[in-house]
Amino acid sequence: MSTLFNSRDLAHKSPYGAVTSGTEVFLKIKAPRALAVSEAVLYTAFEFDRQNREVVMEWTGLDGDHDGYAVTLPTEDRLGPVWYHFKLRRFDRPDMYIGCDVQASDGSGVLSETLPSPFLLTVYDGAYDVPDWYGQGVTYHLFPDRFRRTALPDPAKLVGRRTVHHNWDDTPDFLPDEKGEIRNRDFFGGSLAGVREKLPYLQSLGVTTIYFSPIFEAASNHRYDTADYHRVDPMFGSEEQFAALCREAAALGMRVLLDGVFSHTGYDSRYFNGRGTYPELGAHQSKESPYYAWYDFRVWPYDYSAWWGIYTLPQVVETEPSYMDFILNGPDSVIRHWLRAGASGWRLDVADELPGEFIERLRHAARAEKKDAVIIGEVWEDATTKVAYDKRRRYLLGHELDGVMNYPLRDALLDFLLHGDAARFRDRMETLRENYPKPAYYSLMNHIGTHDTPRVLTVLGVEGSPDYTWPREQRAAHRLSPEVRSKAVKRLKAAALIQFAFPGSPCVYYGDEAGMEGFEDPFNRRGYPWGREDRELLTWYTRLGHLRKTLDALKKGSIRYLCADGCLLAFERAWGTQRAVPVVNAGGEGIRISLPWEGETAQNAMTGEYFPAADGRVALHVPPLTGMLLL
Repeated sequence: MSTLFNSRDLAHKSPYGAVTSGTEVFLKIKAPRALAVSEAVLYTAFEFDRQNREVVMEWTGLDGDHDGYAVTLPTEDRLGPVWYHFKLRRFDRPDMYIGCDVQASDGSGVLSETLPSPFLLTVYDGAYDVPDWYGQGVTYHLFPDRFRRTALPDPAKLVGRRTVHHNWDDTPDFLPDEKGEIRNRDFFGGSLAGVREKLPYLQSLGVTTIYFSPIFEAASNHRYDTADYHRVDPMFGSEEQFAALCREAAALGMRVLLDGVFSHTGYDSRYFNGRGTYPELGAHQSKESPYYAWYDFRVWPYDYSAWWGIYTLPQVVETEPSYMDFILNGPDSVIRHWLRAGASGWRLDVADELPGEFIERLRHAARAEKKDAVIIGEVWEDATTKVAYDKRRRYLLGHELDGVMNYPLRDALLDFLLHGDAARFRDRMETLRENYPKPAYYSLMNHIGTHDTPRVLTVLGVEGSPDYTWPREQRAAHRLSPEVRSKAVKRLKAAALIQFAFPGSPCVYYGDEAGMEGFEDPFNRRGYPWGREDRELLTWYTRLGHLRKTLDALKKGSIRYLCADGCLLAFERAWGTQRAVPVVNAGGEGIRISLPWEGETAQNAMTGEYFPAADGRVALHVPPLTGMLLL
């Protein structure tokens, strides 16, 4: 019954995927004659204006043993999700419906006697303008304290009771203190000076965007508990050093993306001042504090809203005018200040926690300060269907985010490499391509590891999520055996190949290219192993970075799947006459395949090996756990 309707087939729906407001969308279904259909009706629900419509479809004639029915859907001036399904009225028989086959997840329709799951059409603003420098490039995610230090820092007179590891290779502190808290107050001393020293290394990897986890003054080593938005943490450096880094990076063809944590501040901060560290009156000390209105006190000063109930992360009221002015609207607002200092954009931490109005104004302020500034949001799900706090979010309709972190890609890719279902990977990724506006789809942050996830090499080695029943001491000490690591390295090379060949910016979490291992935080946040890198992986990533930087097909080309069968995945990226075809075998046995090919030979860009082509085809033998990139 797949011929009923398929939202990814241009014969059934055109144009493909999300559309700009005002676009007329052609829809066509095919109803089996045996159903005795008298009339077909399109039902639509425009979510944000709560308008439901029904339109009788036009009979277009016979197509074999099917009746064709078509209709043109005007999207007018609406933005947001449009949910639709089809109703088949029948002669002297109960009505039936055509809805989305959610089990298949391949865009196909399914017959139902009851109201079905609807199809989704995303309508976005045609003026959606996303600078292309981000999505076409390669991103490198730095956890600032653990990348590179040039000198042992002195923790004295800094916010928070800090300790410093003298040994760069120590395991970060992971056990609770005497009060039962894990305080994250141990530092290793990574610094701006260290990053500046390693800019040539990042350039050699093909990096075009350096994405920093928070760099502002904070009591913890992760710095997601901001203490002062206008000050670089002194252990990391200074504003002058940051500006110098941005200038030096720009000279090497790289930009800087900062992490904005705006849903909460630190308890030990200039604004809340829970420990009295700062001379100004904080909200915790006085209702006369200029920051008092920023926080939601139930009973002042001890009972207040905190992020996920963590008392050290008091939540802010983002729409409070004085907070909006401080972060967004003022002439020296946080957003403007650091763009002026040299940053090129922001990644928004926990975008789900931020009101849409706040994000929209943030983007406006960023563009006003720097017309090609980019705003990327932390969203873990499909951003077009995301519901947070009982509200459908409008992240990607043209007024808020330019792109989001692509956790669905990470999940689908790891699932494919561990379980070998290429069709499932294709269908999950095509769901995103169908739902996402094209500007956002090509500006995704395509990561396979972050500071919030176990190291990808460890996941690929232990073949799944870490076993959290292990004691933390065991997880801290765990290392893959040589045999298991060898297999994991092969999988990671295949994963990176797909990551670098996919639309959007491949984002490398520092040290993944060097073969770092580790379970969850803080074991995924060890110091970069300078001088002890996995040379095989490093060479592979360097080659991928070079190809991504030089091939337009990988930077901005279309995508078309050539094979998604069992353990074998192959897709084509094409731009003009240039094409690049990643081929990955996630299984344990070699596979032979024949792919369509123009020209006399195909070359594996990763090894230099050539394959002869004949009669418009190229025959390959793809070894187990291997990836190729054909040019």
